[in-house]
Amino acid sequence: MGNSTLNCIAHTLIIIGAINWGLIGFFGFDLVAFLFGNMSWISRIIYAIVGLCGLYALSFYSILAHQES
Repeated sequence: MGNSTLNCIAHTLIIIGAINWGLIGFFGFDLVAFLFGNMSWISRIIYAIVGLCGLYALSFYSILAHQES
């Protein structure tokens, strides 16, 4: 799996997480909990993976900083 594939997967999961947080913020509706159960093991895995993808996305800031200089 190439780096661009990993980036695409990470970005997709970050978008899914952002949409879920938007639904929680605007409507009080947690899509992950609705689909997989409130804090079930699969929900927790999904939350953890999305969180890891968010941390992975932090590495893109160093790439952007090098492109600007």
